[in-house]
Amino acid sequence: MAYTTSRITIVFIVVAFVCAFVPAFSVEDAEAKSLWNTCLLKISPKCALDVIGVVFENGTITDACCQDLVQEGKMCHDSLIKYIAERPLLVSHETQYLKKSGDLWTHCVSISQTA
Repeated sequence: MAYTTSRITIVFIVVAFVCAFVPAFSVEDAEAKSLWNTCLLKISPKCALDVIGVVFENGTITDACCQDLVQEGKMCHDSLIKYIAERPLLVSHETQYLKKSGDLWTHCVSISQTA
């Protein structure tokens, strides 16, 4: 599990460095800041990592995190996942990630409705 978390952390660091140091991504910097300010602050960092782990790895998510994700909203969830999936290192599997994202959303909605 620690290995998966480490890989996820590395992906985030790589994305952050690419966005920070490659001028071609300067337009997306505003989008990333908007996502951070409106979406990521609504859920805990651990929950955010769990969501990313489920979509981009083979992680798991708790019921409490599912409830936080649903409270965050579908627009925020979809925007964040799409933003990450479009990174050059990940774009070749974007369709797979978007499907996993949709499956996660459906799962979390069902969890939050039974809670």
